[in-house]
Amino acid sequence: MRTSLTLLVLISILFSCKQQEKNKVSDENASINKISPVEKGEVHVLTKSMEFIAADTLLAGWNTFIYENQSTEVHFILLDKYPEGKTVANTKAEVIPPFDEGMKLIMEGDMDNAVAAFGKLPEWFHQIKFCGGTGFISPKHTTQSTVYLEPGRYAMECYVKMFNGEWHTSHGMIKEFMVSDKTTTLSQPKPTATIDISSTAGIILKDSLSQGKQIIETNFLDQKAYEHFVGHDINLVKYEDNASMDSLLLWMNWMNPRGLRSPSPEGFTFLGGMNNLSAGDKGYFEADLVPGNYVIISEVPEADTKKLMYTFTIK
Repeated sequence: MRTSLTLLVLISILFSCKQQEKNKVSDENASINKISPVEKGEVHVLTKSMEFIAADTLLAGWNTFIYENQSTEVHFILLDKYPEGKTVANTKAEVIPPFDEGMKLIMEGDMDNAVAAFGKLPEWFHQIKFCGGTGFISPKHTTQSTVYLEPGRYAMECYVKMFNGEWHTSHGMIKEFMVSDKTTTLSQPKPTATIDISSTAGIILKDSLSQGKQIIETNFLDQKAYEHFVGHDINLVKYEDNASMDSLLLWMNWMNPRGLRSPSPEGFTFLGGMNNLSAGDKGYFEADLVPGNYVIISEVPEADTKKLMYTFTIK
């Protein structure tokens, strides 16, 4: 009788311990599930027309920008890290007006006065650090890019142009956000392919690309401001057999009156990429490749002569 009672007590204790362990695991899982997307480094950005709908505060470290373009025009995200003391208000007051004036003069064919207008840009504009973002993304498409962010004040912007030549930034496509000292839980992605880019060697695809999902590492070996005031970037574009590559090259130069202007050139579908990064920095973007013709191209004047254009085919 005493032995049976002792056994019953031991079974009860064992069951209680297992139940406590189960509850502990359940609590830990619940805690993990409570981690917000921002803490995970998931930055969801939505455009319906001429806006960025996204969180106002992000965390430092690796962040994946998941950009859904529900609008009817091509857009992109460029991430600008502001110098100390400057905000989006300064951009709207001191940067956008010279660009508006300059583009209006370009549209009128007055390039000399356009250059003079761009000369009115404030000195601090050249202290902005470009921290990546997405490449161009066609309407009704979604793209993902992963970059490393330091704490500070940032803006995301899109300076594609409307049908009348006016900048998207002038119509609301600029959003300020802060990056806090706290870091995300996101780890650096593991790439399936690597692209090196520089002002001297151009675009170098270091691995072969195949059909299916790819995570492409982008290494910016150097960076410089070209004649259009910004540096090189990486854009993945799918094109039809009858598409004119010359029309794409002209469109990728915003200083051309038709450059970056809606509608985008026929026969091309923009699939994202990696926007401007500083020398020595790297980022990642995802691509789901299907059979067809592709070009990796930078948004710079005469990208082909600068070796900043690379074509390939997926069988």
